[in-house]
Amino acid sequence: MFFNRKNLEDHDLRHFYKKLLFPRLVEERMLTLLRQGKIGKWFSGIGQEAIAVGSTLALEDDEYILPMHRNLGVFTTRGIPLSRLAGQWVGKDSGFTKGRDRSFHFGSQEHKIIGMISHLGPQLAVADGIALAHKLKKENKVTLVYTGEGATSEGDFHEALNLASVWELPVIFLVENNGYGLSTPVSEQYRCANLVDRAVGYGMEGILIDGNNILEVYNAIDTIAQSIRQKPRPVLVECKTFRMRGHEEASGVKYVPPHLFDQWSALDPLLNFEKFLLKAQIFSDIEIQQIKTEQKAIVEQEISSAFIETEIQADIQRELNDVYASSVYTSKNNGPSKENSKRYIDTISDALNLAMERNDNLILMGQDIAEYGGAFKITDGFVAKFGKERIRNTPICESAIVGAALGLSINGYKSVVEMQFADFVSCGFNQIINNLAKTHYRWGEKADTVIRMPTGAGTGAGPFHSQSNEAWFTKTPGLKVVYPAFPDDAKGLLLAAIDDPNPVLYFEHKYLYRSLTGNCPEDYFHTEIGKARLVHEGDQCSIITYGLGVHWAIEFQEQHPEYSIDILDLRSLQPWDKQAVETTVEKTGRIVILHEDTLTCGFGAELSAYIAEHCFEYLDAPVMRCASLDTPIPMNKLLEDQFLAKARLGSTITKLLAY
Repeated sequence: MFFNRKNLEDHDLRHFYKKLLFPRLVEERMLTLLRQGKIGKWFSGIGQEAIAVGSTLALEDDEYILPMHRNLGVFTTRGIPLSRLAGQWVGKDSGFTKGRDRSFHFGSQEHKIIGMISHLGPQLAVADGIALAHKLKKENKVTLVYTGEGATSEGDFHEALNLASVWELPVIFLVENNGYGLSTPVSEQYRCANLVDRAVGYGMEGILIDGNNILEVYNAIDTIAQSIRQKPRPVLVECKTFRMRGHEEASGVKYVPPHLFDQWSALDPLLNFEKFLLKAQIFSDIEIQQIKTEQKAIVEQEISSAFIETEIQADIQRELNDVYASSVYTSKNNGPSKENSKRYIDTISDALNLAMERNDNLILMGQDIAEYGGAFKITDGFVAKFGKERIRNTPICESAIVGAALGLSINGYKSVVEMQFADFVSCGFNQIINNLAKTHYRWGEKADTVIRMPTGAGTGAGPFHSQSNEAWFTKTPGLKVVYPAFPDDAKGLLLAAIDDPNPVLYFEHKYLYRSLTGNCPEDYFHTEIGKARLVHEGDQCSIITYGLGVHWAIEFQEQHPEYSIDILDLRSLQPWDKQAVETTVEKTGRIVILHEDTLTCGFGAELSAYIAEHCFEYLDAPVMRCASLDTPIPMNKLLEDQFLAKARLGSTITKLLAY
């Protein structure tokens, strides 16, 4: 193995060796603890340390790195105290996730490290968002993100590289190719000779390096980083290496041919660098042994301190409090506000415009939202006013855009992502459910983004453009879900969502865009998330609903003045206004829960269960749900009308009042 020291001084090489040695010693200690049954799982990076250490040394301390399971060297090289890392690994309060997650599933803004989730690919797009924020701020910074060769088969990999290329983002995508995805060899994973061969397809450079040579890693990443700081663009780097342990220790290594261990043992990154330093007389044998003795003592002391730390005390209230970042809702206007009659769609556009004016760090992203103005023309004219840096057309890559939104938030920006249709959000589902929703609970970082969801039926658009899919998200802790029914709430809830540091799913009904007009304040204001609105008072029964269902209920009441109905518009579905629901239940004792979504496991099921559990003594009849049929949404107008809950509202109320 040839080590090219280039312009590195002797003290640099000594520093590199200490940084390379330390994670190896930590790992050896952790493997001992694993055999002793003192820890439950470990993903070993033995044999791969040169990649993590060399690439981290090549970056500036304030540049973000997004590592994976086997990149202990990133954390130790960046100076995170081993005692805190050990606290993380054994689930103590000193750990970064307070016992809520394991290994490296956390981030640290102090150290500019953003850890992974178990789904391998999503962090690639998060790196895009972090890099975009640097580019928008005109900062000459690089973002480094790791992945394994296995994850290069995932859609997230391709979406993230394509997005970075199109937007010329300063990201180094580093693939650690260790030969196996768990037990699957690379021969069964891809057909190209090297993964960097894919770079040309994205219009970017691809560089192949020896991942076991710390100086080759350092020199290559240093050169690339210096270049793209001055000329922002993505680069794909493939580091050839080998995993000397199993995928995790329980996996074993029987699936690996023995000759590969012999071959790669001879290429051990630590031992070969050590031989080089001894031959070059940078260190003596005595000095090497002294360094190892000193570092082993540190490792033992730091890890032992985590084990003697007091165990976490389970506290329900603390757990609940940490699901969401703190948010405060205030009336943002300065005194009485002038009101004008506006269409539902125009108040959404007004809210975005006001928010863009107020927040220089707010970015809008979505398909066709720039010059074209979006599929529904809500952002028409925004490019001329705010520029293409802030009004960003995206490729068709929902997962990458949601991931980039999280990256923007991590690096100081806010974003609103437009799903062209709410139905298409399924392509970004993992990023929302497992990344946006869980980030604050896991390690205290906000996910300051809003996802606009043009939703609902009534236009004959069929199964893939008409779904009311709010229930996909209402059960996920960490997300907020709002669903305005009126123009003023469309504006107030969108502004509140943008100012909220948590991820908010904002459902806007397409049918109401141009069919509904109402008074709305001209100024900047909030409709508080989590507060319902009583839109009609009555005493015979209550309709609890939201979205288009509110207008079905109002229409029914107008057509049947003989009934006296309380109509409660929830407006927010997560959190939802339990007090308002309890009040209307106590008032009338007869409840219809109405929503456009399908019946089974729709949000009404949660409301019904809550009322049965907490308000049973107020009920004079069973809680009745009126929802759409348990089928996909048909296109034909007659079939769509039959599908929708509105078709059964009258019979449901008649049945309820007759009970």
